[in-house]
Amino acid sequence: MTTETSIFIGAASGKPVELVLRRANRHGLIAGATGTGKTVTIQGMIEGLSAAGVPCFVADVKGDLSGLAMAGLPTGKLHDSFAARAAEIGYAAWAYGDTPVQFWDLYGAQGHPIRTTVSEMGPLLLSRLLDLNEVQEGVLTIAFTLADREGLLILDLDDLQSMLLHCAQRADELTASYGNVSRQSVGAIQRALLQLRAQGGDYFFGEPALSMHDFITVDDRGRGIVNVLAADRLMASPKLYATFLLWLLSALFESLPEIGDPDKPVLAFFFDEAHLLFDDAPEALLDKIEQVVRLIRSKGIGVYFITQNPIDVPDPVAGQLGNRVQHALRAFTPRDQAAVKSAATTFRANPGVDVETAITELKVGEALVSMLQEDGSPAPVERALIKPPGSRVGPVTPVERGVLVQTDAIGSKYDTLIDRESAEELLAAKSAEAAAAAAEAAAVREAEKAGAARAKEDARLAKEAERQRLAEQRHADREARLERQAQRDAEREAANNPWNRAITSATRSATSAAGRAVAGEVSKAVFGKKSGIGASVLGGLVRGVLGGLFKGR
Repeated sequence: MTTETSIFIGAASGKPVELVLRRANRHGLIAGATGTGKTVTIQGMIEGLSAAGVPCFVADVKGDLSGLAMAGLPTGKLHDSFAARAAEIGYAAWAYGDTPVQFWDLYGAQGHPIRTTVSEMGPLLLSRLLDLNEVQEGVLTIAFTLADREGLLILDLDDLQSMLLHCAQRADELTASYGNVSRQSVGAIQRALLQLRAQGGDYFFGEPALSMHDFITVDDRGRGIVNVLAADRLMASPKLYATFLLWLLSALFESLPEIGDPDKPVLAFFFDEAHLLFDDAPEALLDKIEQVVRLIRSKGIGVYFITQNPIDVPDPVAGQLGNRVQHALRAFTPRDQAAVKSAATTFRANPGVDVETAITELKVGEALVSMLQEDGSPAPVERALIKPPGSRVGPVTPVERGVLVQTDAIGSKYDTLIDRESAEELLAAKSAEAAAAAAEAAAVREAEKAGAARAKEDARLAKEAERQRLAEQRHADREARLERQAQRDAEREAANNPWNRAITSATRSATSAAGRAVAGEVSKAVFGKKSGIGASVLGGLVRGVLGGLFKGR
């Protein structure tokens, strides 16, 4: 039965079948057709791991596993079957009991929202999520590289779309540095982002981002917390579901330290509908999955893939799965028959078990089981009856879920979306600054053009004014010359007139006579009646003055 070193899975031929805790990080596979008891097997394993202090994560595709949070009831319709099974396998410790659960939901409706940033997911997983081809993935990688180089945070899809637009605007520059960045590829990625938004991708990308340490906790009784992801709605977007779980594994791998093989796992990770992870996965992604599965063991994490058909898991990954539970398969089709043969060859042989025949004969709640032993070797396959669970088989009610979400240790830590400054805001600010600078430069150019035009017009007007002034000056000078010429002509004409000459001569004669008479009278008045030199001089002077006066007339 369950001990400090192992958990009870079921019984085969009266002997207990147990999962050794020291080997539980060596991963596992739980396979089987629909309705063969896989959910009850998972439920029982999680109950045992939680009781041993191992936190767990499980994707609840159908909603049934939410019942882990509530204890089963003796009034349940499966009580009699469970009691009979417990007695049949000698499981005396079987009792109803709950398991500590934290509910999560990518959409935030049935649990605490789970978010991560676009940068944390990275271009490889995002390309898988967006179903991009190699060329488009290369352009997306360039966008991430440029964002890192320029210190731009890509937190949500708005940031990524802004970053892609920025790359398209700088396509010529980036092509020279990183390789071809075509607008067609950017447009294709943008359209893929629109499809992702339609699937609810907006809910997944943003902050506050999930802290992995909130997954790896125990309650006050030392029981491992079981993190149940509500995946019923998420399954409508298979690629989003598969990529999210792969991101979660990668994030756990990157955030946890190397510890080798601990006494018990740090976390047990149950990946339901595992085939979705591998369907149409490109080679690079398959390599990534194989690497994570191979190396995450040393971080103390055990990964358990759950699928209907064991051949859904590629051989490089299947080879890493040491603990196996195989429920019934239906060999109705050639693919089913191939799956039966494939499953039969993966178990360590047991002479008492015809694996290939038994796989098609297993009853509900019965399985072929091979677990790793203490020394790490696989135990021979056994046909075992699986133990009944102690928690409720079936989903919790919405009221029960609401109470559990409100009262768990997470509280409201992730409830409010944070939108801090990131690539979208910074690029918008740069674009606004560039637009303002361009507008200012244009205004300066226009002002310079207007100033130059005004200066040119002023120069033209000044030149025109000067030309007008010079023309007027020339006109005035010409008029003055004409006036002077006319005056000179008039004077010459007057001087040449016979009458004017006669008058002038008469005037001169009269002036001379008058002058002599006046001069004589003046001389007599001055010198008396006697004539002499003084009288002669004075008379000449008087005659000259009078003559000058008459000439001037």
